[in-house]
Amino acid sequence: MNILKAARTVLLVLVSFWQLIANADVAIPALTARVTDETATLTTDQRGSLEQVLQKFEANRGSQISVLIVPTTQPETIEQYSIRVVEQWKLGRKRVDDGALLIVAKNDRTLRIEVGYGLEGALNDATSRRIIDELIVPRFRQGDYYGGITAGVDSMMKVINGEPLPAPDRNVGGRSGRVGGYLPILFVLTLAVGGLLRSVLGRLPGSLVTGGAIAGIAWVLSGTVFVAIVAGAIAVLFTLAGGGMGAYVGGRVVGGRVGGSGRSPFRGGGGGFGGGGASGRW
Repeated sequence: MNILKAARTVLLVLVSFWQLIANADVAIPALTARVTDETATLTTDQRGSLEQVLQKFEANRGSQISVLIVPTTQPETIEQYSIRVVEQWKLGRKRVDDGALLIVAKNDRTLRIEVGYGLEGALNDATSRRIIDELIVPRFRQGDYYGGITAGVDSMMKVINGEPLPAPDRNVGGRSGRVGGYLPILFVLTLAVGGLLRSVLGRLPGSLVTGGAIAGIAWVLSGTVFVAIVAGAIAVLFTLAGGGMGAYVGGRVVGGRVGGSGRSPFRGGGGGFGGGGASGRW
C-alpha cells in the first residue's frame, strides 16, 4: 500500500512538472511608461502620481526606476521572470547600469526588487530585503497596494540618493521559515542550478550533473533513496527540456545591451542587470 501511494505521488509530481514545461512563459509587456499595471490594481490617478515622481527622480538623478504589476509569473518564479523583464527593458543608463525594477505578482503574492549593476553598492540585497519586509509587505497584507508600492519606491529613491535606511524595526517579523515540503525547494534549486550548468557544461552533461546534485540534496533532506532517485530524474528531465534561471557567465547574465534613449514613450537606456536584489511574499 505504501509503495502504491508513493507511485501515485511520483506520478502526480511528474505530471505537474511536465505541465510546467508545457505551459508558455508569461509575456513581457512593452515598456511604454514607468508604471505598468497589468492588473488594474492602481487607479489612473495613482499611476499618474507614481509616474510623475519617477520621472522627476530620473530627471534629477539619472537613474531609472520602474514598477510592474502582473497577475502571475507562473510557471516561472518571480526571479526568473524578473530577470527576463529587465533584460528586455534595459532600465538605467548604458554603461552606468543604474536601473531598478519593483515587480509585483499579485495573484502569486510575491514581489521582487531587481537591481542593476551600477546600483548594487547602494541598493544591495540586504537593503532591498529590508525595504520589502519592513515597508512593502506590511502594507500589502492590509490590502494597501498603492501605499506599499509608494513606500517602497520612495525608500529605493532615498537609498539611491545616498540616504541610509532607518534602524530596523524589531517588531517587524522576517520571512516565514516554514517549509511546506521538499518539492518547492528542489524545484527552485533545479531552476537555479540547471540553467548555470547547462550553459557551462552543455545540455546533456549539465542536465546529468544537475540531476545528481538534486538527488544528493533530496537524499539529505528526506533520507530516502527512492525520493532522491525520483527527484534526480525529474531534475534531469526538466533541465533537458530547457528549465533554468538563465545562463550566467562570470556572475553576469549573458546578453547584449542594446539601449534606447527615447523618452516618448518611455524606454530603457541600455542598462545591465545581473540578478542583484531581493524577493518577498505577503
